[in-house]
Amino acid sequence: MAARYTEAVLAALGVLSVCSASSSSGSGASGKAGGEAEWAEPWDGAVFRPPAALGAVGMTRGLGSPPPGNAETVDLPVLLWWSPGLFPHFPGDSERIECALGACVASRDRRARADPRTRALLFYGTDFRAADAPLPRLAHQSWALLHEESPLNNFLLSHGPGIRLFNLTATFSRHSDYPLPLQWLPGAAYLRRPAPPLRERAEWRRRGYAPLLYLQSHCDVPSDRDRYVRELMRYIPVDSYGKCLQNREPPTVRLQDTATATTEDPELMAFLSRYKFHLAMENAICNDYMTEKLWRPMHLGAVPVYRGSPSVRDWMPNNHSVILIDDFESPQKLAEFIDFLDKNDEEYMKYLAYKQPGGITNQFLLDNLEHREWGVNDPMLPNYLNGFECFVCDHELARLDAEKAHESSPRDIPVLEPHIAQLSHMDCPVPTPGFGKVEEIPENDRVSLCSPGSPGDQASLELIEIRLPLPPHC
Repeated sequence: MAARYTEAVLAALGVLSVCSASSSSGSGASGKAGGEAEWAEPWDGAVFRPPAALGAVGMTRGLGSPPPGNAETVDLPVLLWWSPGLFPHFPGDSERIECALGACVASRDRRARADPRTRALLFYGTDFRAADAPLPRLAHQSWALLHEESPLNNFLLSHGPGIRLFNLTATFSRHSDYPLPLQWLPGAAYLRRPAPPLRERAEWRRRGYAPLLYLQSHCDVPSDRDRYVRELMRYIPVDSYGKCLQNREPPTVRLQDTATATTEDPELMAFLSRYKFHLAMENAICNDYMTEKLWRPMHLGAVPVYRGSPSVRDWMPNNHSVILIDDFESPQKLAEFIDFLDKNDEEYMKYLAYKQPGGITNQFLLDNLEHREWGVNDPMLPNYLNGFECFVCDHELARLDAEKAHESSPRDIPVLEPHIAQLSHMDCPVPTPGFGKVEEIPENDRVSLCSPGSPGDQASLELIEIRLPLPPHC
């Protein structure tokens, strides 16, 4: 009997995972994300922004429902957002949400923390501070982490003791409980947008534009991208428009606004599409951490010259669609290869073959787009913030059922062991130089390979009785 019940509980918890290829969410509207549906350009720039908390939530939420304490919600588990910046998703401090296994109440009212109905505390990783941790931790509550950003935003979570503070996670890693590796990719159709004709790009080259674009205004980051680009510039022309290594002015005042660089503004897109190659370099190196720096060039029909996720090959539309910086022994060798492609149209076009019918051959990518339970600006699906809320709600409903079953038959049904997040949920190696060795970096060359955190965080972490070792070179 105990074995059968344990299997049932695990099965209930299993439906919460989006990693399974057999997930039922692949039908209907979500299937469209990985299919041949045409992509409508959201020229308001909505794709390359985090999902708005006030955005549409489809069928996952019942609007206008009563707050906690009302007769309709008095027996429902409460999910308390300890990071109020992501709340409210609707008017008021609390709201009933309808999910796959039942209903919960989402709230931002911290007075509910000690309430036995409050089953989970939800944290946004960028805002998580040890000094603000709700201690003592209550035994009946899960801690759930939403952190789609890189360790640049909160280095504490990239250490084992930090991530293991949480029971459930939604991160960029495919190994997290609610994975978000494709948070910047709306669907396969987004990649199929036709590339500009080569003759147009050739004309821009004749007007003095470089073959290679660099657009960054966040400088001196852990991936050490600026130092690499500075060295690359010695061997091949690079047009750099952001604040980092800027050597050209954007053509209009509007494009000088750094906020515009993260949108799909039509003027910006038309300008960026002039370039055959984009330097696509993430701010930190983590498995499965891929942003608009990678997907936007592919959307525009430029070839990404990429350094970021070590697992990026797993996600590419085919095996010949991106140039990986780490495949080359030096910036000079990379420059020679880019120059070769720039002068050989036939070889260059092989990198855009995925835009042709049947050109996306990576079934792993297509399956993940089809089976994910959230959408990117898809009105038929919840955004990943609301989806994560329901993931936690369903987990807590299943945990409540397990606890009740154990209480009714403690000898036959064991206590369900708590689920603990693992280091693989924030899979980030120790930062390394963009090229060369740490010992070779001049003392006057600023580089952000270490993220020591604030003294307040370090002191407060001791209250949680954990120590976070820094990389040995920091």
